[in-house]
Order: sequence, then structure tokens, then C-alpha cells
Amino acid sequence: MQKQNEYDNKRKKTLRWGYLFAVGVLCVFVMFLARIVILQNTNVQEIKDDYINKNYREATLKAARGNLFASDGSILATTVMRYDIYLDFKTMKDTIYSNNIGALTDSLSKMFGKPRTEFRKKFDEQKRKKNQYYTLVKGLDFDQYDRIRNFPIFKKGKNKGGFIVDRNYKRELATSEIGAGTIGIDNGEVKAGLEGAFSKYLTGTDGKRLEQRINSSQWKPIDYWKVKEPVDGEDVYTTLDLRIQDIAHSALEKQLINFEAKHGTVIVMETETGKVKALVNLRRTEDGEYEDSYNYALKDNIEPGSTFKTISLLAAMDDGFIDENTTVNVGGGVWTYAKQRISDGHGGGTYDISDVLAKSSNVGTAKLITKYYADKPQIFLDHLKRWKLFDKMDIELPGITKPKIVTPQNKRWNAATLASISYGYSSNINLLQLTTFYNGVANGGKMLKPLFIDKIMKDGKVIYSAKPEVMVNKMASEKAIKMMTSALTKAVEKGTGRSIFTPNLKMAGKTGTARFEYWLPGPMKYRASFAGFYPADHPKYTCYVMISEPNTAKGFYGGSVSAPVFKEIAGKTFLKTPQNIEKEMLVDRKVNLNKMVEPNIKIAVNNKQMPSVVGLIGKNVIPQLENLGYRVDYKGVGRIKEQFPLEGTIISKNQRIYLSLQN
Repeated sequence: MQKQNEYDNKRKKTLRWGYLFAVGVLCVFVMFLARIVILQNTNVQEIKDDYINKNYREATLKAARGNLFASDGSILATTVMRYDIYLDFKTMKDTIYSNNIGALTDSLSKMFGKPRTEFRKKFDEQKRKKNQYYTLVKGLDFDQYDRIRNFPIFKKGKNKGGFIVDRNYKRELATSEIGAGTIGIDNGEVKAGLEGAFSKYLTGTDGKRLEQRINSSQWKPIDYWKVKEPVDGEDVYTTLDLRIQDIAHSALEKQLINFEAKHGTVIVMETETGKVKALVNLRRTEDGEYEDSYNYALKDNIEPGSTFKTISLLAAMDDGFIDENTTVNVGGGVWTYAKQRISDGHGGGTYDISDVLAKSSNVGTAKLITKYYADKPQIFLDHLKRWKLFDKMDIELPGITKPKIVTPQNKRWNAATLASISYGYSSNINLLQLTTFYNGVANGGKMLKPLFIDKIMKDGKVIYSAKPEVMVNKMASEKAIKMMTSALTKAVEKGTGRSIFTPNLKMAGKTGTARFEYWLPGPMKYRASFAGFYPADHPKYTCYVMISEPNTAKGFYGGSVSAPVFKEIAGKTFLKTPQNIEKEMLVDRKVNLNKMVEPNIKIAVNNKQMPSVVGLIGKNVIPQLENLGYRVDYKGVGRIKEQFPLEGTIISKNQRIYLSLQN
């Protein structure tokens, strides 16, 4: 009986606990259902706005801009990695801080040349405040970053040492021989020069990452949570040749200094392709130095002066009005036409057509052009239209000006305008357009579009290769082109360009001396020019030199001011023993090319297998591996010569990778 009672009591107790458990489960279930109902009737957007959006944000992860190269592969502009260092004092372990802060401040003092007490005072204060995103330093290069990350406390990393790294990109110019005026800029608002021209290729696709709010004004990146990876830009190889660029730069700068000129320009174009091999624009600064900061070749329209006579006379040659037997009497070198006085600076008498160019006769040119075109100037102007001298050039570089030539439809046109146009006035044309015309003559009458891009590469592969583009297939008859080439050759051998004649290299060209702002009071202002090509019998290069506002007491004629620059460029770029320019001479001392990023090869870990990194640049590879979540130990600098684990080994996150570099 007693056993039966014990059994009943246990049974009742078990049933009671069972009922209590069932009631508990039922309550939990009811609460769960109630929670679902509450969530369904809750404004989720309000929760998102109140918490998520206020504490997290999506930020841009900048893509690296592609490299800009010269045609031989020398870097003109590159994107280099810069490192910003922040400290999380809340994460930084107290014991680690107290045991190592003295050694850390010693290291920082040696690196930055500041008293250790200054660092200690700031760090102790931030530690008390538990600042999670204290800015230590910005803009370190890789060597500096590599040094600082191994300091006491910092070498513990982010989770124990509170060491936070934010990587950014900075654009650097690699040579002083091609400055900001030519290389240009693209800062999102202003596009100029080569950077602006090829921005659609150079610009990559930005990625996205999340950032967490630290306080009212600071946001900390969440490195491991990248919403979208950035895609780096493509590499652009320009047509510029650093050796020719340096020769042109040096020759122009020397002459600008000699003649105390305000500014000058040189363009060197490859005759057969239209590729621009050198583009130099130098202007004098307030301290008397010359810098490349404005692209006169594209952005300024000028009255070309006597270099335009080649254009005028080629039109008459093509129409058959003049040939080798044509002569013109320039009298004493002064002629009045339509109440306009026209004068020469070189003698008088009867000239044949080659003498008109060789002696740069304003009177001879004006007499010939007005004789045949005065009644029908449009026939003459149609030649200029066919040679694209009324059109804005369709080139990649932004900012090029549209030519302005006075026509009969213009209110400025009068009876003397045609004569003025014939010898280089009443017209405004940029120097690149004039160079393109001369290059057409040098190229046997085929006018080519100026090219500034050679090829585009992505991940080591050529994805675009530029080809010559024909603007005018036949500028004039073969006879006219040959006659003009002969006349331009004579201008160097016996005419206004004879000061640069050399039997070693046959050159053809035309001097130009143009007054400008002649309607203003004060001293006369001149532009001295020389345009031509070499060798005259089989042209390789076309070159235009313009020097503005030389000291008139020292000289101002194209033959004495600009022609010597042409001669120096021609001799050093074409003769069999040209000046050899070491690449180190082209390096701007403000930029250490050894610290620049080579065309960066992206590292990818596919199927958790270790990739091969042997032979690659360590400073390119190490940050990528760390960004992928691996720990990297390495010795030496330069290229990687050994790696562990070996290629193909299965690796996991946070695994340590050992690299041995060259030295």
C-alpha cells in the first residue's frame, strides 16, 4: 500500500512538471507569435533609419587610376599607394599598452623627429577617452608603412594593438620634362592634357565598403565587409618619346633663357603616322624659371606670320597659277595695296617663286595671291577649308581652339584682307594645326590627324592599338607638293633659314616673324617661328618651334631665334649619333621612381590555392595578400625570390605566408 502511494505521488509530481513544461512551451510559442505580429506591424524603415543608417554607411572604395606611359614604356604619371594610420585605443589591450608604450613612443620619436613626451601625452589622453579612431599620420609610402607597422603595440595588429590602416591612392608625375601643362589633370571638375584626354580609359570603377560610426564626426571602415570590389583603370601608352621630349625641352629652354623670352612651344610629329613624339610648352615664372604649366600649342590661336606663306603659295601652285618659272618684282621691298603698306625686311628686285619663300617676301606673296584671287577670294579660301584650317581639330586632348580666318562674310573684310591673310595676318590658328599642315606637305600631300595615343593595355594585354587617321588624302597635286618641298629646302640652304644649314642633314622649312598686339602703344612684340621637316628628301619628323616675346635687343627674327632650336632637335633626333639620354636624367628629383608602383598585377586566391608570386614586386604583392586576410612575413626588398606555402597549396584565412625578397 505504501509503495502504491509513493508511485502515485511520483506520478502526480511528474505530471505536474510535464504540465508546467507544456504551459511554458505554450507561453514561448504565444510570445513568438506575438513577436511576429508586432514585427509585421512595425515600421521596419523606421528601425533602419533610427539605427542602421545612423550607425553604418556605404562609402566609396576608390579604384586605382591606370598608369600613363611614354611610347617606350617610361612612366609619365602613375598611381601610388599611400597609407593613413589610425589608432583604436579602446581595442588596445591595457597590459599591452602599459608594458610597451615607452618603446612605442621611442620608435615614433626617431621616425618623425618629435619628442617622445609629445606622443606619450597625446596617447595617454586618448587612452583615457577610449578613442576608437585617432588619426596618427597620413600619406605614408610603403617603406614608411612597413616600418611603422612593426613598432611595439602596432605589430599586435588591429584586434590587440588597435592598429588601423586605410589605404589611399595618389597621382604622381614621374618626370619634370613633361609637366602639368602637357600631362594635365582630371580632378573630377577639370579635365586637361593627357590625363583629361584619356580619362575614360585611365579611370577605373570604384568599389563600395561599409563604415561604422565612431562619434559625431568620425567613421571607421569595416575592412572585411566590402560590398563591391573596385576595378582598376587601364594603362595608356601615349605617343610621346621621352628622348625626343628631353631634347626638345632642353633646346627650347636654352633659347628662351638666351633671348629672355616670355614663353615658347615645340611640337615634333612623326611624319608617316602623325604621332606627336614631343610636345613642349614653357613659360617664364615670376622667379625667372621656365615651367610647363600651360598648353600654348592647343589653347592659343595666333597670327602665324610668315609660316603661313607656305599655305598661301601651295594653293596657287595647286591651281597652276605659279610654277618654277614664275617670277615677281618686289621693287624696293615696299608695296601699297588697297591703301595698306606692305614691306619686306630683305632687299628687293625680281624673285622666282623659291626666292619668295626663301627670302620670306611679304610683297612677293601678297602680289601673287592678290593677282590670281582678288576677284574670287573664295577659291583661295576653299583651299584652306579643304585643308581643315577653318575646323576645330577632332583630337583627344581637351581645350583645343577653333581657327579664325577673316572671310568676305565677316564685317572686318576689306580690299586689303586677302593680302594680309596671304602672309600670315587676319587669321588666328593654333600651332598644332599649323604643324599638321606642314606634316601633310612632308608626307607627300597626305594630311594625318595628330595622334597622342599609341595603345591601351589591361592586365598586360593590348586591348586597343591606334592607327594613323587620314584627314586629307591629297592636299595638292604631286607637282605642287614637290615644288613646295624644293622651295622650303632652298629656304634653309640659301634663304632666311640658312643660319641652320648643315651638309650633314638636309632640312626643309620656313621662318616666321610676326608682330602681335601691334595696335597697342609701347614696345613692339614679336613671335619668332620656324616650321619644317627633316630629312627633306625622305622626311621622318615634322617640327614647329615658336618663341614669344624675345628681348628685341638680342633678336626677334625666326631665323635667329627659333630656327636654331629646330636645328638642334633635328640633329639630335635623326643623326646616327644622337644624344643618348639616360632615364635617370629624366627623373624629377621630387619623385623617387623606385617607390612607384609598377603596372600592378592583381593577386587572386582561387579555390583556396596559394598563387605563384615569385618574380613579382614585393611592395605590390604584400598589401594585396594582407587585404585578402592573410598574414605575411617577409625579409628583404625588391622582387620575391622564394615563397612558402608553394603555388597550389591549400591555404586558409589568417594563415601566415612567408616571402623571401631579393635583398
